[in-house]
Amino acid sequence: MNEQEQGPLAGFTVGVTAARRADELAALLRRRGAAVVHGPALRIVPLADDTELLAATKELIGNAPDVVVATTAIGFRGWIEAAEGWGHGDELLDCLRGVELLARGPKVKGAVRAAGLTENWSPSSESMAEVLERLLAEGVAGRRIALQLHGEPLPGFVEALTAGGAEVVGVPVYRWMPPEDLAPLDRLLDQTLAGSLDAVTFTSAPAAASLLTRAEDRGVLPELLAALRHEVLAVCVGPVTALPLQARGIDTLQPERFRLGPLVQLLCRELPARARTLPVAGRSVEIRGHAVLVDGVLRPVPPAGMALLGALARKPGWVVSRADLLRALPGAGRDEHAVETAMARLRTALGAPKLIQTVVKRGYRLAVDQAAETKYADA
Repeated sequence: MNEQEQGPLAGFTVGVTAARRADELAALLRRRGAAVVHGPALRIVPLADDTELLAATKELIGNAPDVVVATTAIGFRGWIEAAEGWGHGDELLDCLRGVELLARGPKVKGAVRAAGLTENWSPSSESMAEVLERLLAEGVAGRRIALQLHGEPLPGFVEALTAGGAEVVGVPVYRWMPPEDLAPLDRLLDQTLAGSLDAVTFTSAPAAASLLTRAEDRGVLPELLAALRHEVLAVCVGPVTALPLQARGIDTLQPERFRLGPLVQLLCRELPARARTLPVAGRSVEIRGHAVLVDGVLRPVPPAGMALLGALARKPGWVVSRADLLRALPGAGRDEHAVETAMARLRTALGAPKLIQTVVKRGYRLAVDQAAETKYADA
């Protein structure tokens, strides 16, 4: 099957750390051909019985704010349900009907309307930056603004409102906590360290911080930082999400619009652009994360084969010894016969045995076309 039929992410493996909307993100990635490894870095804990949320709700009912900002659909619904459970549901809805109600995006707007309320405004971008811009443009001096928190701090948002003279009341509807089952997160971490992932996606700052914390707990934080700085692309839904990674010196990529669709589109551009393409034995060979495009046809390759191919591609046209190839094989031990076995499987997977030449008593080489070989030798 060719690349166009498979999708632009065919042959790449992408890690997903999200807890919320993970299925949606994974579906978008798979639809474009990617293999997906899901390791939720956190879980959402509702605060329906939390005294902090009850206190904030009573305070707002007794002293109505000027503005309420609803940030997530699940959080807004949880707030209304919790208030109903405490016997304050009608009072909270009456309070919200009398204020300027801003909904961060279409899903939040749906939750607001499901509660029998009508939002005053909602940005199509789902961007908190756009919400902040609108509030500051209206003027916030002397205004009381209730902010439905969504489990993570909003650096710069509260500070900007406070600097503008507003009083900000936080409404903590749920919190992020470490996952109860750490096994999926550990699998994602292990595959990141092994270079089996081409990219890891982050949709919240707590998820990024949680992955770093888990690596530190396991004693592999330096290795994780090295992987994310060099081999594995860190892609964040927005600048707030990127802060824990950037604080550790990791360069991140973010879409211009802070949504899942643009994040996936960004991956569709970046990952193929980073793939290595070589002219080999009269064919175009593009090396991707767990597959190879040979003249545009996708060829899945086992991990051992990808390790060998990567070692050969680092020295295109040059002979690579069996000893060096053995070192490139994960967990191969000392038996050079493992190289021959993996090489035979690699050639079968590529469907074109002449792409890799055996050089008797020396090793193997990629049969790079002569003009290209001269170019790489001069480089």
